[in-house]
Amino acid sequence: MGIVFGYAAATPTLLSVLQSCKEKPQYAEWIPSFFDKDKGYALAQMVDVILPKTDTPSATEVNVHVFIDEYAKNVLPEEEQAFTMLLTDRFMNKVLESSGKGSLTAIEAEDFEPLLNKYLAKRTDDEEEAQEEVIGKYMEAVMKGEEVDLDDEIACYAFANNIRDITIWAYKSSEFVGEEVLAYLPIPGEYIACGDVDELTQGRAWSL
Repeated sequence: MGIVFGYAAATPTLLSVLQSCKEKPQYAEWIPSFFDKDKGYALAQMVDVILPKTDTPSATEVNVHVFIDEYAKNVLPEEEQAFTMLLTDRFMNKVLESSGKGSLTAIEAEDFEPLLNKYLAKRTDDEEEAQEEVIGKYMEAVMKGEEVDLDDEIACYAFANNIRDITIWAYKSSEFVGEEVLAYLPIPGEYIACGDVDELTQGRAWSL
């Protein structure tokens, strides 16, 4: 699982969603095409907690939230769309429960921080393997048409980690970050196999 987000399948059309951080509407007014509007609003806040604005744009400023929504709708198979919606519901319910708020439209960025600290904390290899096994068995049962449930904690761990991973991937794939933040060389030049990264790119990763 990359099971929910198999990133390699993203198309140039979808990646183009990331290309503009100019003249985009405020995400509070954004109408998602896959998620419900209130869940889309909460998702946008969540990705900005993961990648907030510093001396570089925040995740929403390069349309990461829009990309995730379009990716879920246009790339994921039907079974994984249903799984994504299940994980989203479980996580957002946990946000409401922990914050004590009555609706996702009342949620603020700081309401995500305790849950993200919990569910993104490093776990042991055995714990991660056990979770992957549970999710794998769940997906197998769903594919067979069997009635099966998924533990809330595992669902929340899976959602938080999937959103973090696709947020970082989408952010690094955006035009602005690729050209202005990462080391960018549109026409590759000399190949230096053993050069010092600090000297070659000032310590920045290459834009891919």
